[in-house]
Amino acid sequence: MGKNDADVLITGAGPAGLVLGNLLRAAGIECLILERRSRAHVENRARAGFLAANSVRVLTENGLADGLLRNGAEHDTCAFRNERTEFELKYGELGNGEVHTVYPQQFLVTDLIAEFLARGGEIRFEAEVSSVSGTDATVIADDLLLRARYIAGCDGQHGVSRRSVPARIFRRDHEISWLAILAEAPPSMSAIGYALHERGFAGHMARTPTVTRYYLEVPRGEDPEAWTDDRIWDELRLRMGAERYGELKRGPVIERRIVDLSSRVMDTIQRGNLFLAGDAASLISPSAAKGANLALMEAEILGRALVTAFEKRDTTALDRYSAECLPRIWRAQEFSHWMINLLHSPAGYGDEALFQRALRDARLESLRVSRAHQDFFAENYVGI
Repeated sequence: MGKNDADVLITGAGPAGLVLGNLLRAAGIECLILERRSRAHVENRARAGFLAANSVRVLTENGLADGLLRNGAEHDTCAFRNERTEFELKYGELGNGEVHTVYPQQFLVTDLIAEFLARGGEIRFEAEVSSVSGTDATVIADDLLLRARYIAGCDGQHGVSRRSVPARIFRRDHEISWLAILAEAPPSMSAIGYALHERGFAGHMARTPTVTRYYLEVPRGEDPEAWTDDRIWDELRLRMGAERYGELKRGPVIERRIVDLSSRVMDTIQRGNLFLAGDAASLISPSAAKGANLALMEAEILGRALVTAFEKRDTTALDRYSAECLPRIWRAQEFSHWMINLLHSPAGYGDEALFQRALRDARLESLRVSRAHQDFFAENYVGI
């Protein structure tokens, strides 16, 4: 092989690409990761933080969980609030008895980069990929032609890899937007918090003992810079019922951005020797914290299939990659859609809005009182 070639080329140094790269390096497979952002950017980009039990298993079994096991925090409870009631669900005692581990994505990415480099892998940061081809397994990056036996497209929803796979695309715009807030403030609740209010949804998710993620439902097209710190905290206080359930611990807002809730599934997620994983394969709303966990699931499946192809010259698992992943992707999409309907209802006071709000309240009451409903929730909330 020439110096610009590899057994596997991976586009994107997010959780999917980095876990895959580490699995391949552990098997002695040469792989090169191409990342358009700088190392500092990807190691400091705050994104997901809730890892499902299966994700923790993947990381632990493959020697990638040292930081997570040392600094992660298990969460087994979520709380729901509306203007009439509050209740907690100890989902770790329901369903399959599984819990989340909270470990901010930027910490995980930092760990995975360090381990990949220690295993002899190469990452080219600030590499602009302009073309990916699954038919002849080539990538053009920074005007340089790179060749490989296989390509893993892990470069997200805006990367070029997914556009290189002709597929039937299922998509939905949920017509809901969140203001995603990261605050230098200790968590105000011991549990994950979901607040349902006539002014819109509000969410509370712990990240570290000193940093908390919040969400506020806002109108589509809202300018995040229009939300000052005081406005954010006043609205969170109102929607989360602080006067009734306890005051929030405030601190400076260090990130504010708009997230438009949308979903996309591609069928298929492979073409020739090109395979998609993570947000390149499917986009899911953050309502049920499934995105990073789907990425790790796909990385494990693809990693095993590639190792088998190299070591045994057997491509059966690679040929079935889409068929193996898509049912799990759709199950995660279905539960995410269920969560969207649980957490949101139309604004206003017309007949349709009032009817939908009453249905939402009925769903919440069923979740509060029905053990069967609670087991369903727990199994799908943590499971992939």
